[in-house]
Amino acid sequence: MNKRMNKRIAVVTGGIGGLGTEICRSLARSGRQVIAADLDSHAERITTFRTATQEFNGSIVFEPLNVADHQLCADFVTHIGKTHGPISILVNAAGITRDASLRKMTYAQWSDVVKVNLESVFNMCRPVVDGMTEQGFGRIVNISSVNGQTGQFGQTNYSAAKAGMHGFTMALAREVARKGVTVNSVSPGYCNTALVKAVPQDIRQQIIDSIPVGRLGEPSEIARAVDFLAHDDAGFITGANIAVNGGYFMES
Repeated sequence: MNKRMNKRIAVVTGGIGGLGTEICRSLARSGRQVIAADLDSHAERITTFRTATQEFNGSIVFEPLNVADHQLCADFVTHIGKTHGPISILVNAAGITRDASLRKMTYAQWSDVVKVNLESVFNMCRPVVDGMTEQGFGRIVNISSVNGQTGQFGQTNYSAAKAGMHGFTMALAREVARKGVTVNSVSPGYCNTALVKAVPQDIRQQIIDSIPVGRLGEPSEIARAVDFLAHDDAGFITGANIAVNGGYFMES
């Protein structure tokens, strides 16, 4: 038997992005066999990802996937089960932005974001949840956003999808809680990623000034929260949202 079959299998969607890569690395350090699922349309991104994860000697691998396609997700889960083993950990980290004020937003901008950021959560959870309940173990972590908690100008699509993600999280958590499966979300604040780096310097500084800790978050800090929730010993935490935002938004 392949030695990898003895490890818990973790799938991370959006796995080759800046945040996704760090989540993959963190899970691999915890002894997981990690599959990074992402689009294969940009060869340079895949090359960068493989360079960043080569130290893990095969404990992190890339598999192509379009998370917006329901049937492809179902086929992907079957494929991973045959080649690696049953999926025990699922991190839904795939996400895009198509920013515009609602008055100027096209249907395509709305639909694309909802499909990738929210419908993909259904597309991936639906085919894995039966296997997790049969195993009597599962960890699902959905990557939401502080903007799903606060809203953000020009992001009615993104904010709605990210808020919906946590509603999904709480509902599914109730359905599978007695089966050894936990479902939680992590809501990152503004982090040191390519997306935030692309924001004009003056606006980026305004964002930093509004964060109580006085800096952007690091992807590794988000990954640490994900790894914690995915741990075998985190079985009494479910339906929760962990905010990792430097104090930018605090719930009472």
